[in-house]
Amino acid sequence: MVLKERESLIGKLTGIQSSKKSYYSELKVMVEELKKKNMQLEVINEVTQSINIEMSIDEMLSNIFEKIKAFIAIDRISLALYENNELFLSNVYPIDSIHFPIGHQFQKENSLYWNSILSLEKVLFKLESESLTYEEETAYHSLGIKSILIIPLVSKKAVIGILSIGSKELNHFSESDLSFFQQLSDQIAVCIENVKLYQKVLDSKKEWEETFRAVSDLIFVTDTNGTILKCNNSANKFFDSYIIGQNLQNLLELPDLAIIKENYYQEFHYKQHLFELRAYPITNKNYQIYSYIIYIIDITEKRKMEAQLIQSGKLAAIGEIAAGIAHELNNPLTAILGNSQLLLRVGKSDERTNKLLSDIYVCGKRCKNIIQNLLTFSRQDEYSFEDFCINESVEQVLDIIGDQFNKLDITIKKDLPKNLHCVQGNIQQIGQIILNLLINAKDALEEKDTEEKVILIESKEVIENEKKWVVLSIKDNGCGIPHHQQQDVFNPFFTTKEPGKGTGLGLSVSLGIAEKHNGIIEIDSTYMEGSEFRIKLPAKCQ
Repeated sequence: MVLKERESLIGKLTGIQSSKKSYYSELKVMVEELKKKNMQLEVINEVTQSINIEMSIDEMLSNIFEKIKAFIAIDRISLALYENNELFLSNVYPIDSIHFPIGHQFQKENSLYWNSILSLEKVLFKLESESLTYEEETAYHSLGIKSILIIPLVSKKAVIGILSIGSKELNHFSESDLSFFQQLSDQIAVCIENVKLYQKVLDSKKEWEETFRAVSDLIFVTDTNGTILKCNNSANKFFDSYIIGQNLQNLLELPDLAIIKENYYQEFHYKQHLFELRAYPITNKNYQIYSYIIYIIDITEKRKMEAQLIQSGKLAAIGEIAAGIAHELNNPLTAILGNSQLLLRVGKSDERTNKLLSDIYVCGKRCKNIIQNLLTFSRQDEYSFEDFCINESVEQVLDIIGDQFNKLDITIKKDLPKNLHCVQGNIQQIGQIILNLLINAKDALEEKDTEEKVILIESKEVIENEKKWVVLSIKDNGCGIPHHQQQDVFNPFFTTKEPGKGTGLGLSVSLGIAEKHNGIIEIDSTYMEGSEFRIKLPAKCQ
């Protein structure tokens, strides 16, 4: 088209036509046309540039309007977007030419815009009469608009909206103008589609970033040396400092990331917590690792629950076995106790026989008490809390395992005052803590070669922070625990014992039980000298 216009211009200036008209007047007209063409190209270029920069549609429309106004008399420009089979007003310029509010939805019946969408053709509509047939006519009539050019915006063979250009003059738009506005609408359609895609990318990026920040687990992005490039809020909160640029391996004492070539899993202990680490290498197009995503989960509570379930399962099995044993033994024990009592009441036996009968009765009664205590101790499904003295729980446990300790030449010394305040809780569960601590003390004594093996059990009351506590201390002179391992002993599955001699669940379960009773367990140990564990429970003061 530009080539034809040039040929026409040359013909007019040098050929026959130039002789019919004034050279200067013809030149002036052609200069004006070229000027108008340049301005049209400038507008198209403006729209094209807005595709590649962050420019709002309102800003784009205002720029287009001001430039077009310089060579075509227009008074209004607006956009209506088509989404989900609905058409609504999205942008208008100038702002003082708004009639329908932004967001107004156009109905299909009696709508110029809908007619253009359905026909996929531009419409040049002129308001020459007072009869208002279409919905849009009301708006344009009130604004004094007389000529309306409506062009459907099409992108990838799909309608995405309507461009409307209004003028207060009739018969104003020429064929050249209509051609220009068609090109403009095509560029605007591309621009709007790109803006939508760009917004989707931004929304997706924002959603990912918000998710990254909101995850309660620790997430890091590091380079191959372990230097932290990014981290979420939970990671900063965990370390209570800004850690970007620091080395994650040094912070958590992790293995060298450079050896990780594929998805990696590891569990590690840090500050009395058990963590699960997963490392995911990130590669470039040449499959070379340039970064790592590190995902760390605190699984301490999860493992405690697992440990408690395992321990509860053991106790349930013990309970079933004990119930069976009790059923089998209670009948003969009843006969033994009953007959021994009858013989003692007869009183015709000599002193030696009475002594033997008395021993039979006492031992039978003790057997019955042991069975009853075992049944009571293993009944872990009863979580009812009540007031009891912690000394009762100690005696209950010693009735079950005391003789075993004597056979191992382990002396159990007790200092259990009778005037202690009660505690509120479950006597069987507190007994489970005591049993675990006594078994650990026994194992520690067996690992140390010493002539006198002693376990001291003491109970007392203390006041700390204006609160009264009942404290039960279990102290041994065994092998002790190294200082660097003392806080790890409460982690699930951590054990200082040899393989096959411990599961690492006892102290973890015990701590969980103590915390459920609003109490704590403290440790004080010296390697190769002995350990002391203290159960502290709130005193029930009347």
